[in-house]
Amino acid sequence: MALRELVERYGIRLKKSLGQNLLLDDNINRIMVDAAALTREDDVVEVGAGLGALTAQLCPKARRVLAIEIDKAFMPCLEDRFSGVENVVLFRGDVLNHDLGQLVEEYLPGAERCKMVSNLPYYITTPVLFHFLESAAPFSRIVVMVQEEVAFRMTAPVGSTDYGVLAVSCRYYADVDIVHKVSRSCFRPAPRVDSCIVRLRCRTPPLYPDIDGRYFIRLVRAAFGQRRKTLRNSLGRSGDLGLARGDVLEAIADAGIDPGRRPQTLSLDEFAALARELCIRGARRGRNRPNH
Repeated sequence: MALRELVERYGIRLKKSLGQNLLLDDNINRIMVDAAALTREDDVVEVGAGLGALTAQLCPKARRVLAIEIDKAFMPCLEDRFSGVENVVLFRGDVLNHDLGQLVEEYLPGAERCKMVSNLPYYITTPVLFHFLESAAPFSRIVVMVQEEVAFRMTAPVGSTDYGVLAVSCRYYADVDIVHKVSRSCFRPAPRVDSCIVRLRCRTPPLYPDIDGRYFIRLVRAAFGQRRKTLRNSLGRSGDLGLARGDVLEAIADAGIDPGRRPQTLSLDEFAALARELCIRGARRGRNRPNH
């Protein structure tokens, strides 16, 4: 049954507030599934299952699919379509309110190879990406459809206008590339922008196993908090790193970085070198703190 007919049959009203648009071209879903390189050993988490168009493409290829949907209006349709499909598990809720490790353990018990494939609602793209990238759950690949401008920010090269927190963070966790451009005409109602399918092949082991990932991202966010300012000013005056200005400036120098540079000129390796120097000073400061 066509998606438009399903909308009418179940009396669904698409909500702008939840970024709901119907993808009319099912070939796009096939491209996403192909980009995920699924095997029968892979368990898949899908965020924003909607009417189940992508879910229907995922379940024949994967071991199991956990289809997550926040809008209760879609659940009758999903239940009717997949109640008899043994390897599809439905979950209604906001994925951002749940620990991914616990979700996977409860709904995909014994999962060892996890992938995420989703047509993400535009308004939660970045939070959901970070939620998965920072998760302790074993995700090896993430394939998402996002706004074109977000895709450009995710894959932006060093020194470009789009290079920022998202590009550095994605590159820290994964190899990232744009798989396919999707015209806005493929959706109803048509959004104001085109979209892209982006593939993230997560790094295992981590790129810098000696650096805490959350601290690395904290540093990157502090650096780009005022992207037009030099590192001397953006980091030296930031309280987000828990260090005195003198310690921060010393760390920048010892990392071999000119404090007059701006954050968008730093490579991933340079951010890593700076994170190491900051951690050294943080540990030293902790050791020298008097006991009370």
